[in-house]
Amino acid sequence: MKLEMTLDERPGFLHALPLFDLFALVTMLLLLGPMFLSQSGISVEVPTSRFQMERYPKSVVVTVGPGGRDASLYLGRSSITLDDLSGQLAALKRDEEMSRAVVLLKADVGTSVGMERLLTEIILGAGFELALVGSPDDETSVSAPSSGKIE
Repeated sequence: MKLEMTLDERPGFLHALPLFDLFALVTMLLLLGPMFLSQSGISVEVPTSRFQMERYPKSVVVTVGPGGRDASLYLGRSSITLDDLSGQLAALKRDEEMSRAVVLLKADVGTSVGMERLLTEIILGAGFELALVGSPDDETSVSAPSSGKIE
């Protein structure tokens, strides 16, 4: 006995369902993707800035929490002491791949100015370029003026 289908065939809608699933998956990945990026160090509240930082192909993140010399300090994802920072940066400078990396300094709002200055001197003394990380301001971000003067 041969079985016959009695329902009308509507393949258009049934074949489109996997496409809707795929579209929803791609949309979710694009929206949630930045959350899955590995953050370095600890979570800090960086000061706001109205300038937009450019993206660097190779970068090393130095994160410092609030406080003075006893503040928590991270190089990448590993906790280090202030005394070990210059040695770690010197080792990175000897690595041919990381020798041209830019060091991004993520300092908490509660970090003292003296601590930030000490860290910038250590980083610049190791021969790296330095960029300070800030969070975007509520107003529209602008590019830094080429003359270096803030108007």
